[in-house]
Amino acid sequence: MAHEFDGKKYEKASTHQQEWGAKLIAEFDLKGTEHILDLGCGDGTLTAQLARLVPKGEIIGIDGSKGMIDTAQPKAGNNLRFRRLDINDLDFVEEFDLIFSNATLHWIKDHQRLLQNSYKALRVGGRLRFNFAGDGNCSNFFSVVREAMEREEFLSFFAEFEWPWYMPSVDEYKALSESSGLQGVKVWGENADRYFPDTDAMIRWVDQPSLVPFLALIPDPEKSLFRDFVVNRMIEKTKQEDGRCFETFRRINVSATK
Repeated sequence: MAHEFDGKKYEKASTHQQEWGAKLIAEFDLKGTEHILDLGCGDGTLTAQLARLVPKGEIIGIDGSKGMIDTAQPKAGNNLRFRRLDINDLDFVEEFDLIFSNATLHWIKDHQRLLQNSYKALRVGGRLRFNFAGDGNCSNFFSVVREAMEREEFLSFFAEFEWPWYMPSVDEYKALSESSGLQGVKVWGENADRYFPDTDAMIRWVDQPSLVPFLALIPDPEKSLFRDFVVNRMIEKTKQEDGRCFETFRRINVSATK
């Protein structure tokens, strides 16, 4: 089931996601006529960037979160539209020259299904380009949130909790992609560790999107208590002498064609 996010808050908290996405977009040598699918378009900022590069093409941004799609919709235009659709339910057949995804697919558990559906959605000769979180990502946040989950006052809320992310190693993802049918598959890792400029920037990222799957299970007033515990421990754990806050960001890159 897709998680529900606050698109407006994400728009203000996603500086590093936007930077990674802009780097990916700079790779593309586009003719301007391509049909493109953006998996997990979020607030639509990167989707709109791509749309400007294909004035005679078409781009569709999909996201499972109503809050994200509502935030993205004002960016829609003649060659750009948004659709609320869970990535697990991709239903396209040979429609796209490029399938693009940035900082989203660690939220998707079944990547075998994802790769098969992406293969079906690509036209012959089309390209797939993904960047998402991999093994070693967010080591500080994960340590802190697990500490919070194990506290006596919160423990009962997570009795049946399923970890919300899939963050594989490069070798694991290479093995997984072998049966996808895609050609020329390349998988590589990237160290994108980051210093948030101050505690406020780090807290915005903790609030949206990182804490969303956890707070959804906690009633008030414990919700705010859990959030405050995580925020305070993150400041203790990650704040540097110069006021910046450090977190590990490790990426999986995937490139392939049909």
